[in-house]
This record gives sequence, C-alpha cells and structure tokens, in this order.
Amino acid sequence: MQTILKLSVIATALTFASCGGDAKQDEAGKAPNTGIDTKNIDSTANPVDDFYQFVNGNWMKNNPIPESESRWGSFNELMEKNLAKLRVILDDAAGDKSAAAGSNKQKIGDFYSVANDSVKLNADGITPLKAEFAAIDKIKTQDDLIKSLAHLHEVGVGAMFGGYIGQDPKISTEIITQIGQGGIALPDRDYYTNTDERTIGIQAAYKKHIANMFVLLGDKPAVAEKNAKVVYAIETILAKASMTKIDMRNPELMYNKKTIKELSELTPNFNWTLYFESTGIKNINDVIVGQPAFFTTLNAALKSVSINDWKTYLRWGLIDQTASKLSDNVVNEHFDFYGKTLLGIPALKPRWKRSFEATDASLGDALGQIFVEKHFTQASKDKVAEMVKNLIAAYRIRIASRDWMSEETKKAANLKLDKVMLKLGYPDKWKDYSSLDIKRDSYVQNFMRANTYAFKQMVDKLGKPVDRTEWGMTPPTINAYYNPSMNEIVFPAGIMQPIFFNPDADDAINYGCMGAIIGHELTHGFDDEGAQFDADGNLKNWWTDSDKANFKKKTDMLINQFNSYIAIDSMHVRGELTLGENIADLGGLTISYYALKKSMEGKPAPEKIDGFTAEQRFFMSWAQGWRGNMRPEFLKNMVQTNPHSPGNFRGNGPLSNMQEFYDAFGVKEGDKMYRPKAERAEIW
Repeated sequence: MQTILKLSVIATALTFASCGGDAKQDEAGKAPNTGIDTKNIDSTANPVDDFYQFVNGNWMKNNPIPESESRWGSFNELMEKNLAKLRVILDDAAGDKSAAAGSNKQKIGDFYSVANDSVKLNADGITPLKAEFAAIDKIKTQDDLIKSLAHLHEVGVGAMFGGYIGQDPKISTEIITQIGQGGIALPDRDYYTNTDERTIGIQAAYKKHIANMFVLLGDKPAVAEKNAKVVYAIETILAKASMTKIDMRNPELMYNKKTIKELSELTPNFNWTLYFESTGIKNINDVIVGQPAFFTTLNAALKSVSINDWKTYLRWGLIDQTASKLSDNVVNEHFDFYGKTLLGIPALKPRWKRSFEATDASLGDALGQIFVEKHFTQASKDKVAEMVKNLIAAYRIRIASRDWMSEETKKAANLKLDKVMLKLGYPDKWKDYSSLDIKRDSYVQNFMRANTYAFKQMVDKLGKPVDRTEWGMTPPTINAYYNPSMNEIVFPAGIMQPIFFNPDADDAINYGCMGAIIGHELTHGFDDEGAQFDADGNLKNWWTDSDKANFKKKTDMLINQFNSYIAIDSMHVRGELTLGENIADLGGLTISYYALKKSMEGKPAPEKIDGFTAEQRFFMSWAQGWRGNMRPEFLKNMVQTNPHSPGNFRGNGPLSNMQEFYDAFGVKEGDKMYRPKAERAEIW
C-alpha cells in the first residue's frame, strides 16, 4: 500500500516559479532594492493587453528549453543553483570513506554513490530484482497473489490500488487506514478512455513500450506482445472504474468509512485480513474507502482475470516502477515512453541529477539537515515569519469586508486563521533513519529498502497521536504547501532564498512573490476544497447555506473564466480541475497586495524604481513568477491532468479580476486585460 493516495487533500502544493531576477550584489555586498530585470521586458507588448508577455516576453525568447527538460522557467534556474550546492554535499558524502557506519552521511553517500555508478548498474542488469520476479512466478493461489501484492506495496510498487495511513479527514486527531483507486501506469484514467487522435497514439506507444520492457526481462517478442495486451486490458478495467480528477476534488465523495466486515462484504474476493496481516497493519476496526465503485470492479476482476494474468500484471508493475534504478537499456526504454513520447523531452537528465532526486526522495531529511546548516539563513526565516503575520492581519480585514458572508461564517473563518500552524525552513524534529540500512550493493535494493522503511514508519502511526511536527516536503524543496487536515502552511528552506525571496529586497518585490506565495497557501484553507475543513482540520461544514451558495456563485465565475482560455491547439484549460489553485492565486495575490499597502502606512511613498511604482513592481513580480517555456507534449499532459493552470494564465488570470491592477496600469474598457465588473471574481 503506497503512500500515494491522500484522501484528505493532505498537501495542496503551490508548484510555484520564482518571482525576481538574480540577487546582484552592490559594492557593500548587499542586494540592491530591485527585483525586476528590465532586460526581460517585451516593450512591443502592451501591459493592458497581455501583461504576462509584457513582463516576460524577452526572457521567454532568450531562454530555450534545455534538451533534458520538459519546461524551463525561473524556477528551474533557481533549482540549478540549489543543485550546485546539493551536489557539493552529495559528492562529499559519497567520497567520505571514513563516515561512521549507520550515520546519515554514510547513508546519503552510499545511496548517491551507487545510484551514480553506471558501470555497476549496467553489469548488474536486472539481477538485483531476480528474487522479486521469482517470488511473483511462484504465485499459485489467490492468497499467494494477495501476499505478493502486500510485499510489493511495502517496497514501493503500486499495483491494483493505492493507500495511505494518516489523519481521519473527519476526526483529525485520529490516524486511520485509507484505500483508494490506483494500479494504472498512464497519468490518468482518461488516457485509457478517450478516443481522440492524440490519446490513441499514446495508447499504441504505451502498448509497444510494455512489450519492449517484457523483452528486456527475457520474454520472446511474441510472448512480450501478448503480455502487453494482458497488462493493458487489466489497467483499462481499473481505469474505467476510477473516479475522474474533477470528482476527486470533492473530499466528501472520497470519504466512505467502512468496518473491516463491510469492506470484506464490498470485496468478498479479496482477503483483507491476509493483506493487512502481511503488511503489518494490525488492530484496525475501520477503513476509509475512497472509491467504493472502483473496489467493486476490482473485486469482479479478481475472479474474472486468471492468476497467470495477474502475475503478468505484477511483473509489469515491478519493472515499470523500478526501471529508473536499473541498467541503461531499461532506463532508456522507460524514458523513451514516459519522457519522449508522453512529455516531449528529447534527452535524459544527467545521471547525477537523477541520483540527487532519488536521494532526496529516499533520505530527504538527512540531506536537508546538512543543506540548512550550510545554506539557510535566520534572516530569511524571520522576515518570512513577519510577512506571514502581515498577511494574516490583511486576511482578517478582507474577511471583515466581505459583504457576501454572514457574521457567523466570518467568525468561523477568523477562528481558522487563529489556528493556522506555520512551519518554516525545516522540521523541529528530524526523521530517524537508524532502522534504514543503505549499502553500496544495489541502487534498486536501496530504493526498495528506503520504501520499506517509509512504509513501516507510516504503519507505526496507527494507534498513536497525530504527529504535528511531521513535514510533507524536504527542506531543499523549492515549493510550499497547505495541509487542510493539519490546518498548516509549510515553507521549506529551498523557497526562502533569492530569487524567490530576498530579505534585503524591495518590499513590493517580496510581497508580489513570497507574500503572494504565503497568501496562496493561506487561501488554500478557503478554496473550494479547503473551505470544507474547519479550524481543527476536520472535514466539517462551518458555512451557512446562504454563504455557501454565495461562495459557489463567485467560484463559478473563475471556472467560466479559465474554461475560456485555450492552452494549446483546441485544448482549453479545465476550470473545474484548476479551481482550487485559481482561487488560491487570486486570493493570495489580493491579500498580499493589501499586506504590502499596510506595510507602507506611515512611511514616505516609495520611489519609482526603473520607472515603475511600488504597485506596478508588485504585479510585475507576480507575473515574473510564472515566466517559462513548455514543450507542447508537456503542456497537453498538464492541461489534462494537473490542477494548476499554465503559467501565462496564472500570470494574467487573477489580475484581470483586480481593480487594483487596473488602477496601477491604467487598464480601461477595450483593453484585452479588461473584464466587465459583473464578470470579475472577487472572493477573498
């Protein structure tokens, strides 16, 4: 049971980009009060017609996408600088033969070193997985199948369904086992069900890829082709029974608590007692089932699909989800489909970058602890903490001014703000990796051992109090998130550095970027999903019926606005899918604007910088954050599956709803950025 299904919308991440230029040093060694690189401005574009193009046009023209990337933006530029710092840490750990056995440094070094050893990986081939494939081959009965599935879930191979052990969405002080749909390898159910030309082409390429992988496992071509059909048929059954991404944005639909007896009655062909015993999940009375209809279909498939076909499906799941940790021939075949075909990426990332990503995923706290010691400043943490206070204060003022909201609901909203927990930089308590054994024997075995460690850590939460110190991102991550069950906003150290945030920079720049990030995450507590969770993180209504209806009218305006945007070819942005992020963008930017204005009270009016007022620099900082180029294949996949809108629409979309932007740049009726007042969504 992988930790891939988080039924309580556990972490609504920002997937942000950076918002300023590089921090250039003046003679005194301090960053000057600027963050707008005017060289990036497209002076041929009119800001009242396409603000995003005006701010970013020259940057986009002068920054093509590197061959190994699906997209390229200022986020990637910052990540490159972060990677340079992290590579020094990793190379030092890998080369330190004197690191104490069992220490974090030894584990980081050994994991990274063996991941980088292409000679050993190519010599080993798939040998490190032979015991796993042999165990699958020995499956003879339904119980054997379930025990094998349980083991694969422990080592990080998702098959049949997904699951998670974490907070009960309706009783946030309790930990509960949660299961839901899964078991497919394409990005979404629609890749199996849609019949447009692009999807049919991807389906054909996917079947060929599955067959090619079976050949690499030693199957003859004819057998491999037959096996590919078996895998695709099973995955199609699971996909057709899966809930859509839009439906999954409704946490109430995903909350179906059942006793073990009721779960067994729902799926009599699946021995849950054996499964839970095999995974070490003990003494549970209830389980939350995300999609009961999916499990009804899975139950029928357990009877209609032969044991031999399920074995083929498990063989595929094992090689598919470990392929990037094996020899070059397997890695390249895996990349040819998932990288080239699906996302349009011409070339693999350098091995050391891929090795870093895997090390961070498996040993993120160990790596992050060294990273923050070397590269995180208290000044950044203190400044961000100050900004959070200002943003919350501005939020309270905005809540008070909402004429569509009753005093009763406003009181509940303020209580939620009172209880928001802030996590900055890095955890107060680091993960203890003492029970995790990392060696220089095998990359894929280290990967599976790390997954087993994480699985056991997750299972160990059952029956214990909720750990409110736990983090869902590693410290070097350049991102942020909101967790509705914890009612917390989390900002890793990675995002609190130039060019995202600079404690010495102009306030307008910092509020246009980091302030908007803070506001974005706070607003996730009040978007269409987060607003269903109360101040204590429980899935519980705290709205009056009339307020809820008013809120929906306003959010429907955002749905309609973003549905009208054409992302590429004939593909429109999916307003329903991206609604939560669009609410967070608009709310976050609005709140940050008023926090900036409040910070300016009692001070002389800021001077123009590079000819732009503070208000103009604020909005330009926002738009800079979304600059980027995307490959067409990546963009199409993003529109189909991602809850975030493409960057140009995030850069322009919220602004067209804000009178404050109109005032700053003189937007008037007839300009393309103009929206009639009756069509502007003003929510928070």
